[in-house]
Amino acid sequence: MSWRKTVRLFWPAILMLATSCGPASPRNGEEGTQPVVSGTFGSKPVVAIPAGKPGRTPRITVLSTGSGRRTLPGDVVLADVDIRCWTGNRPYMSTFDANQPTTVVFDGRQVSETWRRSLIGHPAGSRVMLVGPAADALGPNLPQGAVPPADTLVVVFDILGGYPPDARLVGRTLPVVPGDLTPADPPRVLIDGSGREVVAGAKVILQYVTASWPSRAVVDSSYRRGGPAAFTLRPGTVPPAWLDALTGQHVGVRLAVPAPGEEPRLYVIDILDTITPQP
Repeated sequence: MSWRKTVRLFWPAILMLATSCGPASPRNGEEGTQPVVSGTFGSKPVVAIPAGKPGRTPRITVLSTGSGRRTLPGDVVLADVDIRCWTGNRPYMSTFDANQPTTVVFDGRQVSETWRRSLIGHPAGSRVMLVGPAADALGPNLPQGAVPPADTLVVVFDILGGYPPDARLVGRTLPVVPGDLTPADPPRVLIDGSGREVVAGAKVILQYVTASWPSRAVVDSSYRRGGPAAFTLRPGTVPPAWLDALTGQHVGVRLAVPAPGEEPRLYVIDILDTITPQP
């Protein structure tokens, strides 16, 4: 399986490990109680489930407020997400475990109202909790049949940021593959940047174009997928050629990254933002 398929199929791959959350809905009139979440933004949350009943009405709580740009309607929102079952506090899925943040595209496709309220209107760097029945709390691309709709889920979002679908380097055109680039070439800086430095293990927000060799035909791009994407710079989460090429670069850089091998590829990458891992 190619790295790209691995990245884009992480939801169902983790769902294979999920089980039914079990009944947790209270009787009519019972008042919901609130989980306690500890840990800092950027680290996997530790969730303590209280002994009481969760309540039937979805509840959204801002656990901490970031200092970044506020997400707007129409943005592509990038976030780490941890989902667990109320009953037994059983893990359901977590992008923290997969080292791959999720991308939520608000382009008119099916995104639940609870996810919209949890992700839109909050500054980047915010941690938000959603508690509610699976019918309301499951996000896009998560099959509704994977858990009974009445089972209660606890969803913790770390909002990395919201970006316009066509986000690009300021004043620059969209990236294209240079006509003289070959898989044998070293990485090449096309546009310099002076923003924050990208370090190993950091999350990077990118727009990218992927072309095959020797046809130079575009076979993948973040634009085709709806907008910017977030990646963690660790082995297995990005193409190997990206690890060395992106580490040490700065926000604002446009980089051409050839990738030799059995399936040669040519990449052009715009580094829009980076988030350094918490110590």
